[in-house]
Amino acid sequence: MARTTPLMLQIATGDARPIVRQIVDGVRLKIAAGELTPGDQLPSVRGLAQQLTINPNTVAKAYAELTTEGWLESRQGMGLYVAAPRQRLSDAERERRLDDAIGRFVNDVIPLDVPTDEVESRVAHALRRWSSRRIA
Repeated sequence: MARTTPLMLQIATGDARPIVRQIVDGVRLKIAAGELTPGDQLPSVRGLAQQLTINPNTVAKAYAELTTEGWLESRQGMGLYVAAPRQRLSDAERERRLDDAIGRFVNDVIPLDVPTDEVESRVAHALRRWSSRRIA
């Protein structure tokens, strides 16, 4: 029987994203980083809600979205598990989401009045750090 993998997520009350979005983004990131691997069982809706001290309906909505997108799979009577890797989004949807993310990033960075070369350098550094963390 698979053991439930603890989800070390933190909900930031000052974050502009709704709590559901924070959970979805956190689980996606943990899967992408390899902290959660295919076959890992996630905590129950009630268990995660108690851990995060939030409403179980919020966790249920996040889990439902992750299941719909193919990140998680439900096993009848057993719970939710990390799904096997596959391309979860079409190429067009990936492009749209990348464009949206870049647009939000640029809108957040422009008011900081940081030179473009410094922004590019920091982004490149963060991506290199991310890549090395995924390989390790």
